Amino acid sequence: MSLGSLIAKARKDAGLSLEDLAAKTNIRISVLSEIEKDNFSHCGGETYARGHVRNIASILKADQKEFIRLYEEEQGGEVRSMQDLLVETSVMRQPEEARKISWKVLVMISVVSLFVVGVAQVIISNTTSTDVVSAKPSASATPSATETQSESPAAEPSTQSTFSTGTGVEVVIDAARAKSWLFVSDAAGRTLFSGQISRGSVKTFSSDSQLDFKVGNAGGVDLKVNGKKVPSIGIDGEVVSVSYGVDS
Repeated sequence: MSLGSLIAKARKDAGLSLEDLAAKTNIRISVLSEIEKDNFSHCGGETYARGHVRNIASILKADQKEFIRLYEEEQGGEVRSMQDLLVETSVMRQPEEARKISWKVLVMISVVSLFVVGVAQVIISNTTSTDVVSAKPSASATPSATETQSESPAAEPSTQSTFSTGTGVEVVIDAARAKSWLFVSDAAGRTLFSGQISRGSVKTFSSDSQLDFKVGNAGGVDLKVNGKKVPSIGIDGEVVSVSYGVDS
């Protein structure tokens, strides 16, 4: 009697069905069925097959040594390639499926990573472009005093040399050394002059209370207040604001 037939007889003598034996040994019904047919190829290899034989013998209260002897006598001489064992055993197929799943996961991770990197590069590129564009206006938005002079309106609003709103204070400004941008207003905030005065030109302003000056090139002009020359109000290229009243 073969080992498979012996196991089947012992199971039936114990009053157990294949389902009962499967529940007690934790071996699948399909594997037990093949074992009883002397087919151990679904056990997952010789080590698992011997373990199943010992487990079955223990549950059926049979002689484990006799079962193992019969197994080795019947199955030990069979030579099968490792490839055949891998193909035949479901135990070895499960890791293969796991590897397939792992490759899918790796592919998904790679795709997601490439997408994230691409989005990050686009964001960084857009941010850099925005910074460059916004920086250019700011550089030209704050011109130096010299630029202010050259970019200020070249045309003078009037050809007159005397601007008066009264007789309280009189200021004469002489662009003796260089041209300069000039803004003049009185105490009421009225604009008396706004523009550029060329080198060598002289302009006179008077008011009954106060005159406010903003000079774009303080080192290029001389001022007289009520007939008295005042000290230099600044250096070349310096923007200076000064005010003169009736007591100046």
